[in-house]
Amino acid sequence: MAPEKILKEINLFKSIGEDYRKCLSSALRRRSLKKGEVLFRKGDEGNVLYIVRKGSIKIVLPSEMGDEVVLAVFSSGDFFGEMALMDGMPRSADAVALEPSELLALNRSDFITFLGNNGEAMQAILSHLSMRLRKTDDSLEDAYFLNISSRFAKKIVELAKTYGNREGDVIQIGLRLSQKDLAGMIGATRESVNKELRVLREKGLISTEKGTICILDLARLERRAKL
Repeated sequence: MAPEKILKEINLFKSIGEDYRKCLSSALRRRSLKKGEVLFRKGDEGNVLYIVRKGSIKIVLPSEMGDEVVLAVFSSGDFFGEMALMDGMPRSADAVALEPSELLALNRSDFITFLGNNGEAMQAILSHLSMRLRKTDDSLEDAYFLNISSRFAKKIVELAKTYGNREGDVIQIGLRLSQKDLAGMIGATRESVNKELRVLREKGLISTEKGTICILDLARLERRAKL
């Protein structure tokens, strides 16, 4: 798909005219990543906005102990990296490819010019940032008030609704996530996630194969998330 057509499918760029979208698309640079490859590290200079064309990218906060907190996962059609472009501060987290990925990169000067000429795009950015803050608040609330079983079930439901592909009564999550990735998403250990996966399989709520999770009974999984 041509870059200008990709821009048309992204909320941030939907409001602009076709001529401006073509002009903007000419400033985009392609970037390919292998699975596990780092796009940027916390503290790096933030001078590029990224659009996911194919694959998925996780945004993580690493620790000195080797653990990580997964703040967000972005897949095809999503954009990220705009915060550093707007405030001029260094990157606040790492960005790592969950799978082979293709990105489109827009540098800071082109992005700032774009925002200055498009008030609706600025509103889209603010709405996007507000949504991310709300998700962060929800994650903090879950960490304080839900046990691991409920947190994990809730995260699986969220992933199914965001990245799920339904075939009949089965929903396959369209992301290959390691147990370490899942643990980082709910603030738990890999061992705890391994246990929860086993429990959900035994209860007939999910099946797993080669890193892929399939939801077999979404209604029961949603009830478990509210325990």
